[in-house]
Amino acid sequence: MIKTTTERRFWLIELLANWEGRITNGHLQHYFQLGRQQASKVINQYQDAYADQLMYCASAKSFLPTPTFKPEYISIDVAEYLNWISGQSAHLPLADDKYQLAHAILAPPARKVSPHIMRPLVQAIRQGERLEVDYGAVSNPDNGGRIIVPIRFVNTGRRWHLRAWCEKAQDYRDFVLSRLHGIPSPEGKCLGPLPADTAWQTQLTLRFKPDPRLTDAQQAALIHDYDMTNGELILTTRAALAHYLLQEMQVNIKMLDGNPAAQQLILLNHDEIKPWLFT
Repeated sequence: MIKTTTERRFWLIELLANWEGRITNGHLQHYFQLGRQQASKVINQYQDAYADQLMYCASAKSFLPTPTFKPEYISIDVAEYLNWISGQSAHLPLADDKYQLAHAILAPPARKVSPHIMRPLVQAIRQGERLEVDYGAVSNPDNGGRIIVPIRFVNTGRRWHLRAWCEKAQDYRDFVLSRLHGIPSPEGKCLGPLPADTAWQTQLTLRFKPDPRLTDAQQAALIHDYDMTNGELILTTRAALAHYLLQEMQVNIKMLDGNPAAQQLILLNHDEIKPWLFT
């Protein structure tokens, strides 16, 4: 978690050095409104703290990442950089001049969630309280009342859910936030300790490989695309999130898509994962 001003500055140094191949005093001056000497001091502080990360190139008038560059503040996921240049990162403001890059963002339709619904949920999570809510699922569109104990918010890639203990189901359930109706009604503290959320606490390993119906060239493209090891993509997730991950990966587990180019990947260890999938 990036918190202090120094961490934010070091984060930017690494982000630009890693993904753009250079960092200059000008970058720091622009994003942090620093003077040239102060910007130079920040880079020197970074070099003092993390030796052999950057090297100065006089011809480029920039600091370049060394061959042994190993970032301390950024991830190796390019999405972090792309989120930043597209204005979706909270670390720094989006560039508005020569540092900007052309980009486009797909904007799916927003899910309607009222603040009047969110506020009781947030309070219940913080206070360990029960709530009576009206929830309309696609499988049961009639708004049915139930008492829940909200635990956490979960982003499944496509939308936000509330994970909660459901007294009606006597189990943990995921509730799509936009399908909650009315205003949740407080029902006081929990009646007793909640059972362990086994599906949340259990870690699963999902193994994928290219659909064997694809040509060798198509399979090779997928292996490169996902940076697979020995022709397999290994992902670890909580059991409670496994089904969402498969949906996000567009992997059909019930039947193969008739078009292998649409299916692309198959799940190798379906039998291991199946007990945790939604029925």
